[in-house]
Amino acid sequence: MNTKEVRLRRIQQLAHEIMDKMNIKEEQKQHESLRLVIDNLSRAIGDLADPFGDYSIDYIEEKLGNAHYLLFKNKKKVQFISNR
Repeated sequence: MNTKEVRLRRIQQLAHEIMDKMNIKEEQKQHESLRLVIDNLSRAIGDLADPFGDYSIDYIEEKLGNAHYLLFKNKKKVQFISNR
């Protein structure tokens, strides 16, 4: 698998974790926190859905990482493999 495929798989994995966490009803969630999670996810999806295929994996990773961090309250943000 090339680097781009690995990065996209990681993005997909984080998106699934976020979806699972948001569907758990047993814990009370902060309204503002969820709004920020949804904002980050919608920005990532909006970039990825560019009809010309002109998207930035760096931007998508940043937005998914932010959403994951906000939802799971990790000690540090998710680290992605990057070509930067």
